[in-house]
Amino acid sequence: MGYQTADRITCGEHLNASGTLPPSLQPVNKRIRLLNVDIDSLSKEDFLHRLERGTVFTPNVDHLMKLRRDSDFRRAYQSADYCICDSQILLYASRFLGQPIEAKLSGSDLLPWFCEYHRDNPDIKIFMLGAKQGIAQRAQQAINARVGRQIIVDTYSPSFGFERNPQECESIIEMIRASEANVLVVGLGAPKQEKWIAQYKSQLPNINIFMAVGAAIDFEAGYKPRAPQFVSELGLEWLHRMMSEPKRLWRRYLFDDLPFIWLVLKEKLRPSPMPMDRP
Repeated sequence: MGYQTADRITCGEHLNASGTLPPSLQPVNKRIRLLNVDIDSLSKEDFLHRLERGTVFTPNVDHLMKLRRDSDFRRAYQSADYCICDSQILLYASRFLGQPIEAKLSGSDLLPWFCEYHRDNPDIKIFMLGAKQGIAQRAQQAINARVGRQIIVDTYSPSFGFERNPQECESIIEMIRASEANVLVVGLGAPKQEKWIAQYKSQLPNINIFMAVGAAIDFEAGYKPRAPQFVSELGLEWLHRMMSEPKRLWRRYLFDDLPFIWLVLKEKLRPSPMPMDRP
């Protein structure tokens, strides 16, 4: 299988009417370039404090490999305001390459962290899009009970292949607009969730924050088991997930994503550019 070299993928910067970045979108402390993708290096506390507005994607190994093959996915990624590390393996790779990312901030953790952070903030109201029929409602009930208020105001579980159905997408847009939500959490899996956000976010002026969170809705509902924390910290969450859903995930982890190791080694062995002589 051949892998093309992806263009450099940088999170977008969105100017306000005065031509300057709003406070929540001021440049982050540091961005780490990993296989041509710029990843924000932030602590959990710093990120949650900054996140007032914008689009959040959570790159992992599978994302980085898909980005090398899928030009539409790359364009979607360029519309993001934050790209935060979703993988312990990316964390290890960044250290190996001498540019350590500060922390792993996975989509699965981001949803409960965000809800807890805004427990007492009545201005934050969330619409959840994703998961199978009934699962999102179970997640809504669990989160609202834990937080102690109706932070999740509505949910929708789309039909299979809905992204190719303009009528259903328009219905979803109208549903989100009609809700009180100002945050949209999308758990559809990559690259579907990122492409859907990039395509439709301009039609949702009531939404300030868009978050692509993968399987987080399933985890919050208790529908799928999450790896124990020590497994995740060892960088083996992928193995736990593959063993939980082998038919769906074996090819992703054992075939599609395996070249990541070789690409990181190539990056490590690449000669540093020679310094230019000063006149």
